[in-house]
Amino acid sequence: MDNNKHKLVVIVGSVREGRFGPVVASWVAEQAVAHGGFEIEVVDLADIDIPLALPAAPPKFAGDDYPRPAGMAALTSALESADAFVVVTPEYNHSYPASLKAAIDWHFTQWTAKPVAFVSYGGAAGGRHAALHLENVLTELHAVTIRDGLAFANYFTTWEDGRPLDPEAAGYAKTLLEQLAWWAGALRSARATAPYPA
Repeated sequence: MDNNKHKLVVIVGSVREGRFGPVVASWVAEQAVAHGGFEIEVVDLADIDIPLALPAAPPKFAGDDYPRPAGMAALTSALESADAFVVVTPEYNHSYPASLKAAIDWHFTQWTAKPVAFVSYGGAAGGRHAALHLENVLTELHAVTIRDGLAFANYFTTWEDGRPLDPEAAGYAKTLLEQLAWWAGALRSARATAPYPA
């Protein structure tokens, strides 16, 4: 990995049949490549075994001994090595998908003292309810949430050929990525200097 770049993990949060998430994630990854400050890995939760039933001891206390399924190893490794995250989420019933909550709950320290940005999509609200709920959850895990997210309202009419029709979307993405890169650098330096007091 280029030490001048930050490892960015883009998470496709929906596993629903016919989902739009991979389209959004691909566009986000393209914007991150254009930004130039990241090495990017796209993690699609549909490719990972994520049971809803959790072990008795939470990962906060079990640490490295936490008994995750073997099929989750790639996800855990990606989260562990990341300097920053972009979570791509739809909005289901004013919140985010169960698949995303399960992926978060199977982990703890992997989110700690790392920045997370949100790119949401949905109907009239553009997935904003989902992003707000995720902010609460990831703050509990000591992640740092980025203020300037992206929300794509009525994505079924506002995207074409894998791209948003809004000509300002790329500019909004650049702002998100600039903030994410700043926090990624600051927090990576801080983690290297001293352990986070979680």
